Amino acid sequence: MIEERWLLILVQVPSQPSRHRVAVWRELRRMGAVPLSPGTWLLPAHPAFSEGLKKAEALVAKGDGSWTLVDASPRESGAATFRSAFEAARLEEWAEFAADCGKFEQEIAKEISLGKFTFAELEEEEQSLERLRRWYRELKSRDVLHLAQAGEAASLVARCVEALEGYAAMVYDATLAE
Repeated sequence: MIEERWLLILVQVPSQPSRHRVAVWRELRRMGAVPLSPGTWLLPAHPAFSEGLKKAEALVAKGDGSWTLVDASPRESGAATFRSAFEAARLEEWAEFAADCGKFEQEIAKEISLGKFTFAELEEEEQSLERLRRWYRELKSRDVLHLAQAGEAASLVARCVEALEGYAAMVYDATLAE
């Protein structure tokens, strides 16, 4: 196993007003940090997280909190514990993404079975696909461990694109035939 470097993010933000704590928590989550304990977060030491770390640090400062970034080289089973925590969070995200891709395909199949071939519905489905694509890019950007699920997710997005293209062709055929 290659040596992995990690960052521990030690954050303290006053409890009131709560909006500052929530903003910091959301930014850390958005970038993929994993909470280890209250006020302690974990990330791989990777350039992909630089911008998010700067944003989170600025949010902590805005809330009059304290921010400490620690380079961590865990010993023995600590490395496996860190990797396992980060990997579990990414796997959970990929599973949720895969479920939403399945829902998208089911929605397209439902519209086809109902014969709902309208431009309004097509536009709604295009927006749903664009949301899935943005989400995929977001998840991929923080998947610095290169999990196999990322490749599977790329295949799911491709299937969603195919489903939408097929549906779009049906909408155009139905609309132009009128």
